[in-house]
Formats: sequence, C-alpha cells, structure tokens
Amino acid sequence: MDDDSERHPLTPLPPQPDDVPWPTEVWPRAELDGRVDQDLLDRTLDHAFSQPKSLGTTNAVVIAQRGAIVTERYAEGMDATTMHVSWSMAKSMLHATIGILVREGRIDVAAAADDPAWRTPGDPRQGITVDQLLRMRSGLLFHEDYVDAHTSHVIEMLFGAGKPDAAAYAAALPLEHEPGSVFSYSSGTTNILSALVARALGARGDAYREFLRRELWDPLGMRTADPRFDEAGHWIASSFVFATAQDFARFGLLYLRDGIWSDRRVLPEGWADYARTYTGTDEETGLGYGAHWWLVPGSLGIFRCSGYNGQRITLVPPLDLVIVRLGVSPVALAPELERFSMQLVDAFRPLRDGS
Repeated sequence: MDDDSERHPLTPLPPQPDDVPWPTEVWPRAELDGRVDQDLLDRTLDHAFSQPKSLGTTNAVVIAQRGAIVTERYAEGMDATTMHVSWSMAKSMLHATIGILVREGRIDVAAAADDPAWRTPGDPRQGITVDQLLRMRSGLLFHEDYVDAHTSHVIEMLFGAGKPDAAAYAAALPLEHEPGSVFSYSSGTTNILSALVARALGARGDAYREFLRRELWDPLGMRTADPRFDEAGHWIASSFVFATAQDFARFGLLYLRDGIWSDRRVLPEGWADYARTYTGTDEETGLGYGAHWWLVPGSLGIFRCSGYNGQRITLVPPLDLVIVRLGVSPVALAPELERFSMQLVDAFRPLRDGS
C-alpha cells in the first residue's frame, strides 16, 4: 500500500436514530433540515435532470438522511418502481455476500482463494488470497477497458469468449505482478470471488440466488434485487444486479449502519470498516480504493459503490447521508459527475458545520 491513507479517514458510522423506523417495508420520509442549502440542492438537481450534454442522462436520484428519504427525483417516464442496472456497484454487494460467509466461518479472507485453475503444483497464482482479490491486488493480468474490444478483457469476459463462465475466463489469465504488490482495478477478480462464494456455499444458479435473497436482499427489504448468472451458475458480480433506486439506497444504508439492520447483524463486526480501509489510489480518477468499495479523499470519510456510466451509492458518515444516482454518463464526463456528487454533499454540509 502507498502512503496516501491519511486522506481517507475512518470516520464514525452513525446508528439508526431511535425515532426513525428501518426502511424494510417502506422508506420513512422526512422534511429537509432547515440548515440544508436548499437553493444549492435544487440547482444541482435541476441541472442534472435538464443538461444531458454536460452530465449525461440522470435517471434517478434518491437522498436519505438520518435513515429517511428527504429528496427523490426521477427522469420523465421513470418512477420509484423503475429497475436500473448496477454495473460495478454489484462488486460492493459481493463484498457484503463474502462478509456474510465470513460471519458464518465459511470464508477466511486471509486464506488462499484456491481457484481450481491454480491447483497445478508450482502455479505461482496459488498464493493469491481472498483479501488480495477484494483489494484488487491479485497481480493477475486484466485490462479493464470498456472501449477497445481488441485489448479489453472485461468486454471479452462479459460478452465474448468468457461469457459462459466469467470466473474461469479471469482465473485463466497469468500473473502480471507479484500478488499483493500492485493495485489494479479488475472486474475479473470479482467474478473469481463469486465462484469462490459458489464453492463455499456448494451452490450455483438458483441455489446461489436463493442464498442472496434469504441472507442479503430480504433482511433489507430489497424485494426488487435481481442478480444475473452465467451458464456456469455463478453470479456475474462484477456487473449485474438490477433493482430500484430505493433498493440500492437500502443497500447503502446497510453499510452506513455498520452492517446492522434493525435488530440483526447482517455483516460481521468491522466488515464495513474493512471495506473502507484504504488500499490504493486510482491514478486516472484520484479516488482511493478499499475492499470492493471506492473512497473519496477528504475529512468526511466518504465511501462509495460505483458503476459504469455513473451509477453511484455515496455514503457520507458525518452527515448520515446516502445518495443514490443512476443514469448514463460517458466516461469523458466523469469529472462533471464528480462535481455534481460533491455539490449534493455540499448542500448538506451546514448540518456538520452547525451553521
């Protein structure tokens, strides 16, 4: 790991307020606190839904503060029942799934991942650990390119030769670096981990789906969550969960509440901190990375699920804030999308500053 960890503090995670019901069935609603910069919030949202050339298409924004929805807006023709694709936000959901298996003693993150493709005696990939995969430090070759199909492993994995068994495709790639030595974002590592989950469960396809429903989606009230599987029966956890914006917000709230939902500990103690403990920095965006979660530099300790085309679940612990943004924003507009996200946060900053 590099020396940038001080830019990503582990700020305390807030508990659910005693006077706010958990949104397992219906999200509670609340009025905006009078200290919120209403003008900045309205201008930012108006711009997002009316200026596709500068920000891309915004389909949904849901903002929950202190466990209740305070702002919700949808593009024309969409509403709270509209399903949206997660893209790489699903990676963070796989992190939760692994956490459940860690809680049950069925996965040890310090242990070798033991992929079947690496079991030949002397294979240097045998030492790759679950932790290194979660932190995108496996050392495996993988080109995360969504434009050039000739060099992209992710396109080939999802839509080409790797489509029948995404995990096997990714696991067959050679080492490019010593495991643990280099941070390199890779959708392939997530699908290798998804196959590990399947082995730990002894379940694929519908049985794997049922585990997700029973242990993750249903406790949170995520009734619409729809993960997609490949022909091998593995969840394509790099990319595919469909759900409503409100259900994506429920998932965010789980991590903002330290893995607790109502009177149940869904994730093991410390698992949310593990997700947001700094691993490395993405040179292109300047964002930090934890364990299958992204980190935004700054004193607020913001951490985030992030997906292709600008899908985001942003968590701001000191403001007790969950912000879901779903849409279609080309990679070239990423700086504008980041400014938009931070403007939404800025609208709520007076709650922390006491002004």
